[in-house]
Amino acid sequence: MTKRPPAAERVYTHVKQAVLDRRYDGGTLLTEGELAEAVGVSRTPVREGLLRLEAEGLIKLYPKKGALVLPVSAQEVADVVETRLLVEMHAARKAVPAPAALIKELEEQLELMRERAAAGDLAAASVADRCFHAAIVRSAGNQILDRLYEQMRDRQLRMGVAVMHAHPDRIAKNITEHGEILDALRAGDAEAAADAVHRHVSWVRNLAQGESR
Repeated sequence: MTKRPPAAERVYTHVKQAVLDRRYDGGTLLTEGELAEAVGVSRTPVREGLLRLEAEGLIKLYPKKGALVLPVSAQEVADVVETRLLVEMHAARKAVPAPAALIKELEEQLELMRERAAAGDLAAASVADRCFHAAIVRSAGNQILDRLYEQMRDRQLRMGVAVMHAHPDRIAKNITEHGEILDALRAGDAEAAADAVHRHVSWVRNLAQGESR
C-alpha cells in the first residue's frame, strides 16, 4: 500500500496546482478553513503548506484573513521573458547539429500539444509547450542553465495558461512557431533557430503585459 504524502504536502500540492491551472485566479482570497475542508486535513498543516507557497511568491499570507493568490505582474513577465530569451536562444544555437533523439522528442511534444489543444485542454497544452522548450535547453548540456530554467517552470506554466485563456487564437500560432523552431533545427541552421525562438518567446511579454495592466 502506498503511503499518503504528509498533510502539509497535500495542501501545498492542491493549492499550487489550482493556482497554476487558474482554478484559483489572481486576487482570490483563500481561507484556512476552506482549504482544510477541501483537502481533508486540520488547519496546522494548511498553514505549513501556505508558508511554502508564500516563499515561492505564489500567494501572500494575511493573518486572521487567509491567503491572497498573487496576480502575475508585468515585471514578473518581463523578467521571465528576458531570462528565457538569454537561455533559450543560446540553447537553440548549441543544439545544432541537432541529434535525432532531440528532433524525435520535439516532434512528439508538438504532436501532443496539437492533440491537447484540439481537445480544449489548455493546461495540458501548456505543459507540452513547456516540455518542448525544456528539451532544447536540456540538449545544450549545461546543468546550471538547465536547473535555472527548471526553476522558472511554474511561473511559465501559469503565464502560459493565463495568456492562452485570454487569447485562445494564440495557441494555433504557438504550434506554428514551434514548427518553425523545429524546421530550423532539422535544417541545421543555428541562427534561424535562435531567430525563431526570439520571435516566439517575445510575444509573451507583449500579450501578458497587456493582460496585467
